[in-house]
Amino acid sequence: MIFEKKPVSSSSSKKFKSPLPREDTPLIGKAKPLSSQSKTFANVFIAVVGAGVLGLPYALKRTGWIMGLLMLFSVAGLTTHCMMLLVCTRRKLESFDNGFAKITSFGDLGFAVCGTVGRFVVDVLIILSQAGFCVGYLIFIANTLTNLFNNEISMTSSLSSGMSSFTAKSLYIWGCFPFQLGLNSIATLTHLAPLSIFADVVDLGAMGVVLFEDVSLILKQRHEVMAFGGLSVFFYGMGVAVYAFEGTGMVLPLESEMKDTSKFGKILALSMGLISLIYGGFGALGYFAFGAETNDIITANLGAGLVSTLVQLGLCINLFFSFPLMMNPVYEIIERRFWGGSYCLWLRWLLVLIVSLVALFVPNFADFLSLVGSSVCCGLGFVLPALFHLLVFKEELGWKGWTLDVGIVTLGLVLGVSGTWYALMEILSIKV
Repeated sequence: MIFEKKPVSSSSSKKFKSPLPREDTPLIGKAKPLSSQSKTFANVFIAVVGAGVLGLPYALKRTGWIMGLLMLFSVAGLTTHCMMLLVCTRRKLESFDNGFAKITSFGDLGFAVCGTVGRFVVDVLIILSQAGFCVGYLIFIANTLTNLFNNEISMTSSLSSGMSSFTAKSLYIWGCFPFQLGLNSIATLTHLAPLSIFADVVDLGAMGVVLFEDVSLILKQRHEVMAFGGLSVFFYGMGVAVYAFEGTGMVLPLESEMKDTSKFGKILALSMGLISLIYGGFGALGYFAFGAETNDIITANLGAGLVSTLVQLGLCINLFFSFPLMMNPVYEIIERRFWGGSYCLWLRWLLVLIVSLVALFVPNFADFLSLVGSSVCCGLGFVLPALFHLLVFKEELGWKGWTLDVGIVTLGLVLGVSGTWYALMEILSIKV
């Protein structure tokens, strides 16, 4: 392991000036103002809460509301534990007297523990997860606009090799494409950063409107709901839950920016507890309100009206401008590995094209959440944190610690493989 080899030069922890980053160069080099407890609480909330919450009512419809809630709360607790494993591992490495580069990101930690292989694995998973989020954004935008304006429009054209469906969804995805090329061409996202605040305000506003609509419908009419969906949908539900709580990659930067890091664990637990309650209430009320008619995107269940339309359009605008923000970590990694850390326009455009093409072939928003949650987020959220912790603390852990870390790694691998297979079957409509 790297921490047993030659110490890394302390100069790499300084503000680097070289335009060509090395493997041991931290991804985040500029010092930032330290955050108070309240700001850290808000930052954790912002880092975790995203568009995945809109697929929770449909997930509870599939899994049953009691089974779904148990999954949500279990995943919330396990994710919080694994986030703290990363923090403890980083603190242990930085406490060594032989000098380590400042570990400010998940990739830095992977390099400190496992060398270039560790950073490579983390980089690949971050690329897949961030790109996966953006695919989900395009699916949401296209499906929402189709439901609003083209609910009954579908144009089909016949090709000599078969039938090709040219739907309203594809029109909206390709309509976003040239604008996304422009937004993603911006070398620095400083001017787009304030839009992240707008995104979270819109998310909370949309959740508020949906909750109000849910309660109103529940008071008027009660639908028949299912409590347990059976073992066949277990992996599907776990995938959606893991996706909804994915924010592991941000925990190290958030902890390093906090003034009193000794209280980070408490703040993280409070934030994740509140988020899990909000998720649980949002998912359960959405399912109770619409029952078997719950759509994969809950906003599609909102009735016609000005407020409903504005909420859905606001969410689309939110995700449209969040796209380049979410893709930025992907650009940083790809440009560092293939373009010497320099800005590369054609690589960015190619990645936007790939993401758009993938979005065209995924019909269901919630099914895609399950796929990303199972295939990528299980690795980032469960497997790697427990594995890194085990490698660094292996000589200090008792049999209980070993059992817990090995158990989490095993659970993450089982959920990842099984959940990915199940999600792919759902997306491709393969019946076994």
